Amino acid sequence: MISPVRADVAEVISIHSAAGRRFEAGGVRSFVREQGAGPAVVLLHGVPASCFLYRKVVPRLADQGLRGIAFDFPGLGLADRPERFDYSWSGLARWLGEAIDALELDRIHLVVHDIGAPIGCEWAVRNPDRMLSLTVLNAAGLSPATFRRPWSMQPFVIPGIRQLWLHATPNPVFAFLFRSQGLGDRRAMTTAEVYAYRELLLRTDGGRAFQKIMRGFELTEEKDRLLAEGLAERRYPVRLIWGKDDPALGLDHLERAKRVLGVDDALLLPAKHFLQEDQFIPLADAIADHVAPLG
Repeated sequence: MISPVRADVAEVISIHSAAGRRFEAGGVRSFVREQGAGPAVVLLHGVPASCFLYRKVVPRLADQGLRGIAFDFPGLGLADRPERFDYSWSGLARWLGEAIDALELDRIHLVVHDIGAPIGCEWAVRNPDRMLSLTVLNAAGLSPATFRRPWSMQPFVIPGIRQLWLHATPNPVFAFLFRSQGLGDRRAMTTAEVYAYRELLLRTDGGRAFQKIMRGFELTEEKDRLLAEGLAERRYPVRLIWGKDDPALGLDHLERAKRVLGVDDALLLPAKHFLQEDQFIPLADAIADHVAPLG
């Protein structure tokens, strides 16, 4: 049974929905927020998020002459949650390509976060001629064979516990965990905005599709080789931007990302996991500084 949504949370989601539009890709209806008329910058979210994560970043990029584009992966946010869908990283990467085509994008600057990194990078490896640049933020799983889920991800893959963890956690506890794990500045979001993350996770299916995504991590040697070898051959520039105080995907994960991408340095921001929330101005400015000269 889906619980009623608080009025202030419903208003936050309504404002978010009104700021974007629906589109269809690969037979799945999704939702996109886009703004600006310059080069296309595609911003990929991870879990437990949606394109709501980039609501502050997109207009900042538009102000700097770029076209910011953020959309929901199937099973998350305002996208459909089909029962028969491949929610693995490979399946989401295939759908990503269909979404890029449906939005009539040719060559793009790609920004990836969390598990959006292995998903987006798989598409990039298979479509190098369509890549202008890559920006990586607090990535999970760029070295899949050695990736271990942080404690905050573990409950979502344990049978018998995953449903309880998702539904039985009271909203105030969810807000405390979100702020303590995700925000360097806890004042950066209202309580209604924090609760909107949970509502956009659960929505119409109670989070079943999200749980399939969490169980669909491809932590294999084959996936490891695909990403490592493909990214080693890239011809486009890469920038790493990291929330340096991320308790789940900290500086050890940054070092792994550096090795996979062959990058020596990174921009460290005073943030935790969701740097798009409390560091959106320096984040958007850093993305613009990276991509604008490339056209």
